[in-house]
Amino acid sequence: MILQVAIFLAGLAVLSWSADKFVYGASALAKNIGISPMMIGLTIVAMGSSAPEIVVSAVASINGNPDTAVGNALGSNITNIALVLGITALVKPLLISSTTLKREFPVLLVINLIAVYFLHDSKLTSVEGIILLLLFIFVLAGMAWLSLLVDKGDPLANEASDEIPTQVENGVAVMWIGAGLVLLPLSAQFMVDSAVHIAQYFGISDLVIGLTIIALGTSLPELAASVAGVLKGEHDLALGNVVGSNIFNLLAVLGMPGLISPGLLDVNAAERDSLVMLGLTLLLLLFSFNFRGTRCINRVEATILVACFLAYQYWLFA
Repeated sequence: MILQVAIFLAGLAVLSWSADKFVYGASALAKNIGISPMMIGLTIVAMGSSAPEIVVSAVASINGNPDTAVGNALGSNITNIALVLGITALVKPLLISSTTLKREFPVLLVINLIAVYFLHDSKLTSVEGIILLLLFIFVLAGMAWLSLLVDKGDPLANEASDEIPTQVENGVAVMWIGAGLVLLPLSAQFMVDSAVHIAQYFGISDLVIGLTIIALGTSLPELAASVAGVLKGEHDLALGNVVGSNIFNLLAVLGMPGLISPGLLDVNAAERDSLVMLGLTLLLLLFSFNFRGTRCINRVEATILVACFLAYQYWLFA
């Protein structure tokens, strides 16, 4: 069992590193060919933060573990809101002023409702998987279009621009893209295999292992990015990473088991976990919105989010 835990941690480390390098190379190459920083930030960087979840979900589905894939999607969203944003706002209260984020929040809520509806019968069909992936492409295109309309004074535009690597040669960028494409699925395979062994050893269901250690592991990049962002004063980017990641998780990550391994799922995904995710999304909207100007997620609200995460973990295992 110690060996399986070591393999899982090593796979997680390689997965996170290769995802970061893939985003680095893709962002640098996109900048070199003249794509705007805002478009890169809203598409490549946002999608890249969900790359670990997407690859792990695909590998789990191919291996015949759709519950693990679904748990990864739902659990990552729950972790992103309750733990990642909770800890980030405890470190430093989050100021929200970007009009771009205010446009993305309703999209996140609608996609949550679609996901809850698709899961309500405790199964994912191939048609539902195709719909989710088509919506993923549509949202990517919408974000690319939105980036052309964003006011240059929008805080998110300035913060996104600062995160794009500069003076990276095309050959180096392509090398990192290639490394990511090789190492992402390889490390994900080791992660999923070891997670299955750990789950069987402790008598934990595939769904719970996806909701907990895999979701927490694949959400670590968002935690690091959000805390680093808020410490640098990039509040909107810190929140934007989570909102964008959650949107992509419900479209690309949840779409994988429907497309690759459609069929019946653990009933708890519909009756418990999807509803917890929806409730936390509504709570985030309540904490974030102030139509009259800047809004702040303060430390009291952050404490509530972290308490919700801990209570949910207790519920899963108790």
